[in-house]
Formats: sequence, structure tokens, C-alpha cells
Amino acid sequence: MVFEPPQRLVRALGETAPAGDDWLARLPGTAEQAVARRELTAERVQVPGGRSSLVVLVRRADGTPAVLKLAPARARPESERAALAHWAGLGAVQLLESDDEDTADGTLLLERLHPDVSVRSLPEAKALLEAAGTLRRLWVEPPGHHTFETVAERTGRQAEAMRAGALSEPEAAPLVEAALTARADLLAAPPDHRLLHGTFRQSKVLAGDRMPWLAVGPDPVVGEVAFDLARLVRDRVEDLIAVQSGPSTTRRRIKRLAESLEVDQDRLRGWTLFRAVESGVRAFRVGRPKDGELLLEFAGWL
Repeated sequence: MVFEPPQRLVRALGETAPAGDDWLARLPGTAEQAVARRELTAERVQVPGGRSSLVVLVRRADGTPAVLKLAPARARPESERAALAHWAGLGAVQLLESDDEDTADGTLLLERLHPDVSVRSLPEAKALLEAAGTLRRLWVEPPGHHTFETVAERTGRQAEAMRAGALSEPEAAPLVEAALTARADLLAAPPDHRLLHGTFRQSKVLAGDRMPWLAVGPDPVVGEVAFDLARLVRDRVEDLIAVQSGPSTTRRRIKRLAESLEVDQDRLRGWTLFRAVESGVRAFRVGRPKDGELLLEFAGWL
């Protein structure tokens, strides 16, 4: 079969590709080699798929369904592999290859979930409940001598880009300043660190057979749990923006999530502000002004 990357992936990686990067051009050949090396039978490429990797539905030599995931180095597939190995299937998709497998090509062989059925398909209240329960299971002690990026390190890189973005988008400057101040305050006295999913949202929780819901696609980071939960607060943000009750609904969502997962509300609000502003400024930077405006409007409620 032809391993053609979906347009969603092409567009998303095109926004972040460094000059001279040819990963997408090499992807069909890389996928073909990865399938052959593992003696897999490819069924189809998952469409529309994700924004950072190619997902191929495959079967192993014994007929077991599985998923082959291929991602560029900048998506940190080795970090995803390490996190999945540490979670060992508790709350997250199961890694089907041992750590000593040759993964220099950035591929992961994973258990097959139901890719077209995510928590996002549930009514909002039920979706938040199931997503939060899944997220709680992932918050474990990181492995000793880990090499995962920390929240301080990741947000430090993001903060530099936000400052630059505020210069090109002056109307965003007050929110950027508020977000950076919140980050500084939050990092001054962080709670205990846990291994976090890093990019958690409803669409990253898929239906499974081994467990009802399992998380996929982590970009793991080590830090306080409020950072992880913050991205869930703004899920379905387009729906929140579309209604007059959006600000009050957001406040209730912060309260409900914080109480259900025993997270400090003020810390959750602070990280929600930082992550929304960071995403909004980044959207402007890569040429998605509509998304940027939506995210900054949401941030203004916080």
C-alpha cells in the first residue's frame, strides 16, 4: 500500500518544520521499511489522523491488530516511548515493543484501540468525568534518573516565544504579561512532581477493549498535576466562546475539575491562563489568526 500522509499532518508539520527538513518526503519509505522489518500487514492509514505523526493500522504476524506510529524527532517519540513503558498500560495505550527494539526511525508499535471513538464523542459532562479519571491514573512518580523535560524547562522555552509574539501582536501583550507573571508565581513553590501526559485533552482518550478509555499521544513532562489538567479546562473552547455563559461555565469547570482531582483552584486557573495564552500566541505565529483570537478571548476570562 501507499503510505500517504494525511493533509492534516502535512499542514501541521509544515507550520513547525525547520528549514531543509525532509521527514515528510521520506515518510512513505520509512513507513514501508518499518512495516517490513516488523513483519506487519498494513491495513490503512488513519485519517484524518493526528497533527504530529502518521498512524497506520496494522496486524502482527500472528494476526493481532496493532498500530504503527511514526513521528519526526522534533515530536520526541523516544520520550513518548519511555512514558508508555513506565505507565505499562495503566491508563494509557500499551507499548508492544520492548525498550531494546531498534527505534531510530521514530516508530512505535502500540496496542490497537478504537481510533474513531474518543471521549469527546460523549456529552460534555460525561466526557470531562471520564477524561479526568483517565488523567488521574497517569499521574505517577517519574522513573528514577529520568530524562523527561520538566514543566519549568518546557514553559521556559514557550515563554521566550511568547515574549517575541507579544512584540508582533501588541494587542496580546497584556495577556502575555499576565501569563508570564502567573508562570513565575507558580514555579516559585511547585507541589510534588509527577509524570504528566503533557498534551492531554478529550480527543487524546480513546475507547479500548482492555479498559473502557485509554490515553494516547503523550508529550510527557514532569511537573505539577495542575499543568496537565489545565489543557482539559479549555476543551471544546469553540463551544464555550459561542455562548453567553462561556465565562461562567469556564469558572464552574475549573472548580469542578479542581475539586474532583484534589487540585488547587488558583494553581489550575494560573496554568490554564498560561497555556491558553501560549497556544493563542503560537497560533498567530504560524498563521492561524482565528484560532489565536479565540484562545486569547478565552484567556481573557481567567
